[in-house]
Amino acid sequence: MSVDVKCDEILDRLKSLGDPRNVEGMARYGIRVTKAFGVSAPNLRALAKEVGRDHELAVQLWRTGVHDARTFAALIDDPAKVTLAQMERWAKDFNSWAVCDSACGCLFDKTPYAWDKAIEWTGRQGEYVKRAGFVLMATLAVHDKKTPDERFLAFLPLIAQHATDDRNFVKKAVNWALRQIGKRSRCLNDAAVRTAQEIRRTDSKAARWIASDALRELTSEGVQRRLKR
Repeated sequence: MSVDVKCDEILDRLKSLGDPRNVEGMARYGIRVTKAFGVSAPNLRALAKEVGRDHELAVQLWRTGVHDARTFAALIDDPAKVTLAQMERWAKDFNSWAVCDSACGCLFDKTPYAWDKAIEWTGRQGEYVKRAGFVLMATLAVHDKKTPDERFLAFLPLIAQHATDDRNFVKKAVNWALRQIGKRSRCLNDAAVRTAQEIRRTDSKAARWIASDALRELTSEGVQRRLKR
């Protein structure tokens, strides 16, 4: 079966699983896209498990521009076959935080390029590409179990540097990265708390929110108890 035929079949499946009420709900959460079926996350994951890894199909589905198809593409693509050029192409297409987070948290953070892109993309101007850099930091902190904690320390100065960006989807990703790094270990918790305290002294409403919210979680009894264990 050709990849074009498979792509058409998956689009038909996704359309049949869609629900217009979900599209309305997406808009309430800031996901405003022109092409979407409204497929639920559990249905996307179930179909992805059925289809399995398929790089060529993922690339073809991404090109359709359909929100659900792009989310699905991130679930089925093979990280070992993802190229730097593909990552840049997809990042330019990000038009919602949801697609950005799916691509970064389900696919890009498992590629050999994730660490470099996490740093590089934080310097970009586009809201969703810049968000992608911090989402990679957050998801690497959760998913990359083998990398020594010391490597995450290099992310903290970038988090402090960009904490004044008051765009909603950037500041939330900066906050997310800071919290996830700080929950990884005792050493990183101490460093993240110090970074948050530094950020809180910045003359910026966005920075103060990022710091206060992160400190609330990082110094909480639950997080401290887990880190002691």
